Amino acid sequence: MPESNNYALTQEQKDHFMKYGYIRLTNCFSKEKAAEWTKDLWTRLGMSPTDKETWTSERIHMPHHKQEPVRTFAPKAWAAICELLGGEDRIVDEHSVWYDSFIVNLGTKEWEGRWPHPRDLTNWHVDGDFFIHFLDSPEQGLLVIPLFSDIDEHGGGTMICPDAIPHIAKHLHDHPEGVTPQMTPRGQQPQYEGLGFFCEIAKKCDNFIEMTGKVGDVILLHPLMLHSASKNSLRQVRVITNPRVALKEPFNFDRDDPNEYSLVERKTLQALGVDRLPGWKIVGERETVVPERIRIQAEMKKKEEERLRAVAAASA
Repeated sequence: MPESNNYALTQEQKDHFMKYGYIRLTNCFSKEKAAEWTKDLWTRLGMSPTDKETWTSERIHMPHHKQEPVRTFAPKAWAAICELLGGEDRIVDEHSVWYDSFIVNLGTKEWEGRWPHPRDLTNWHVDGDFFIHFLDSPEQGLLVIPLFSDIDEHGGGTMICPDAIPHIAKHLHDHPEGVTPQMTPRGQQPQYEGLGFFCEIAKKCDNFIEMTGKVGDVILLHPLMLHSASKNSLRQVRVITNPRVALKEPFNFDRDDPNEYSLVERKTLQALGVDRLPGWKIVGERETVVPERIRIQAEMKKKEEERLRAVAAASA
């Protein structure tokens, strides 16, 4: 497999990232590799690929059983991740790995053949349910979406809202004390229920893009990209993962040498309408949050392992 340093972003891709906050890379890993990783998918789910009556959940966030370094699994994607973040040496080693923790969107009978306006989706959010957010938070360096199934239009692809990046960036800039994953400033009572803060921003925006593509494509998005699960109107199984990329140090928006800014940092500064942020710094402690999904996925993994053992025993 080619070394990752054989790949580099084109100027067109860099310009696209600066304009829209994301890039789509094609053919980052093979269909064969995807098939190898998803071969036990339906056993793990406890569902039938041919009987939609068994598709009892619209979306499933699965736990993981296997992993592989990104540099060997998808070297083109790894090279792009490193370039967007300012170099491989800025990335935490243990977050240079992808897992088979699939996110499966099966749709529902209710929404089959129907498609809501993106503003009406109720799952709008920014990733990072496990930490207090700051403008420079290193815990979520990029939003990464590898495609393990083809995703056609209206087939459940992640919906993104590039127009919202400036809104999120300004909110974080104005609250150096930190905000919760739901964007409530630390020490304040929530103004919105659940994901209400994000959904209100989406209602003000006009530019929405569905992340479609083919098996092996990888979409890289700015960490402040507002996004939502969409309705799988086609009810064709949609399989992605959402691996995290973390940085060793917080983003730096006041570098002495402007050439040292990563593309992600440049996009954040652009969203704020400035070239740098002299003197800006956080005034609260960085803090982790334990999300409910951790408990849910632990229970799910036990059930998946039971189903896999039963299939193995039956075929022995």
